[in-house]
Amino acid sequence: MTLRAATCLLAALLSLWLLFAAQVARAAGPVGPANSPASLQVLHWWTSSGERKAVDVLSNKLAEQNIQWRDFAIPGGAGIGAGKVLKSMVLAGHAPEVTQLNGVIFGEWADLGLLLELDNVAAQGNWQKLLFPTVWSLLNNHGHVVAAPLGIHRINNLYYNIAVFNRLGLSVPRSWDEFDKVAAKLKQAGIAPLAQSSESWQVATLFETLVLSEGGPAYYRQLFVDLSPRAFADARLLRALKRLRELKQVMQLPVKERPWTEVARQLADGEAGMFIMGDWAKGDFNAWGLSVDQQFGCTAVPGTADYHLYSIDTLAMFADDYSHQPAQEVLAQIAMSPAVQSDYNKFKGAIPVWRSPDTGKMDSCSQNSWRVFSKGSAYLAPSLVHRMATDETTKDAIVAELRRFFVDDQISEAEAQRRLASIARALSRTGKVE
Repeated sequence: MTLRAATCLLAALLSLWLLFAAQVARAAGPVGPANSPASLQVLHWWTSSGERKAVDVLSNKLAEQNIQWRDFAIPGGAGIGAGKVLKSMVLAGHAPEVTQLNGVIFGEWADLGLLLELDNVAAQGNWQKLLFPTVWSLLNNHGHVVAAPLGIHRINNLYYNIAVFNRLGLSVPRSWDEFDKVAAKLKQAGIAPLAQSSESWQVATLFETLVLSEGGPAYYRQLFVDLSPRAFADARLLRALKRLRELKQVMQLPVKERPWTEVARQLADGEAGMFIMGDWAKGDFNAWGLSVDQQFGCTAVPGTADYHLYSIDTLAMFADDYSHQPAQEVLAQIAMSPAVQSDYNKFKGAIPVWRSPDTGKMDSCSQNSWRVFSKGSAYLAPSLVHRMATDETTKDAIVAELRRFFVDDQISEAEAQRRLASIARALSRTGKVE
């Protein structure tokens, strides 16, 4: 490494540390009453327009109980940056009282004995009866409830700009053949057919929808939950990789690495005709003054209309010395209250975790999400990218390999499949080929 390169690296590391230190200082707030049990430091990555409105619902409800929400927001899609900051804070002995944790990872924190058990809150609130079984199962770790649920996101959504589609006389694509025809007409009109970023988690989010389209939920779970070597050798994985490469040709080239909010804005402004992303994008469209079925449409990715690729928002509480337990339990109760379930998810773009919410308050996109999720586990696929399917190490390895394939056109689909299969063999529970 040259002296210049080493200097740049040290400067970059110093900048990251100063940013982290400043975030911690701002979140910690003044010494005194703000650090009493009547305040909660909350670490999360909800920073977009729609997400901030959803956070305000929670913080305002908490304030009504005379408890201060001390916001500690870490920018970055899929919580990659927030996860690193959280680990640093815990190792330094400064764990936040509350943190956003999605998926199986909070079970790992619970196994370390760090999370507050919410059994009493759950029992008093009758959570097991109110919640979808999939959500209830996720919250439980060795018989104890270790997180409070907020909402359910559907990831396999295809958004389209209604004004652009109407002007060009396009129909909503229900199959990949129809999608290809629509893409060709958009391209001919000088409009990017599909908005996309080359950011690793966004590439992998697109890809996992393609896997669901090719193989359905059962195959998806064999691949990303079971890490079955046989599933990684399956022709359906190869077809999904080929589809990903084909879709790259209807994106704006070169595909730049951009935040998902910028990619969503491309669709909203009519610079792109279609966009595949989780329904948190709908939350931002709404925050920008756009409405489903008016300015933008929301349908399932071709081949996935009967399936639900899901991620579930949850809040976990660090136990520490239990001095914050009363306030933490109040927040857990608030998260499950009817008003918060309705308002939070309206702004977030998600659906309530309740089995029987007020569907009359949902838009058509949310109603469809709720209808499919209600069909049960056979129709559900836990998102790999958003930590619902497997551990962090496995997720990171697969996501990195998918991005490498996406940006490097010299890597063949067959080679990418072989590399993914090698990862599966290395990280699977048995390490044996079935």
